[in-house]
Amino acid sequence: MVDRSPTLRAQRRAETQRSIQAHAVRLFTERGYDATTVTDVAGAAGVSPMTVYRHFPTKEDLVLVDRHGPLVAERVAASPAAQPLVRRIGDALVDSARTLTGGARGHDSPEERFLLARLRLMIATPALRAKHLDAHYALQQAIVEALGDDGADPDAAFRTRAAASACLAAMHTALVRWAEDDGRTELPDLIAHALAAAFGGGTGD
Repeated sequence: MVDRSPTLRAQRRAETQRSIQAHAVRLFTERGYDATTVTDVAGAAGVSPMTVYRHFPTKEDLVLVDRHGPLVAERVAASPAAQPLVRRIGDALVDSARTLTGGARGHDSPEERFLLARLRLMIATPALRAKHLDAHYALQQAIVEALGDDGADPDAAFRTRAAASACLAAMHTALVRWAEDDGRTELPDLIAHALAAAFGGGTGD
């Protein structure tokens, strides 16, 4: 008989993490990031502060932790190796944004509103803006690794990092515009348009 307990534990852990983060983002939005403590978040989520820290080592992680990096890396790794780097990365960014905002369920999904709330906090909170740069670099590294760059060819490694950095800069521009527009435009479309503006038509479509 297959032991399903590890899978069940992982599911429960993921559910607890999502619940804690949802309460954290709500409280940060309602009261302000600086005015809300980890203890406040723990109380709202019905867990201990120690449990919060087990899932989110820092207060900033309560906003910054997400599924974006793994999703992008997974899609980049699965993309055809014969495609140009920018196309592989751009398509992965657009596709992962579609997943994170609710996919086929359409505009204004719960996932989309949650992502929008997190993004506003990142833009408005100085401490989160600084940490977001670290997350941005980590995503770039995840993309580079997913593309199979082993560092053996310095010129190829440079091209890979440059492509990843440029695509992420275009995505960041789209994210800021999406927040400014209160999510009225579909995020995947904005990212595709930003990529097309940066690299020409056909990228990220």
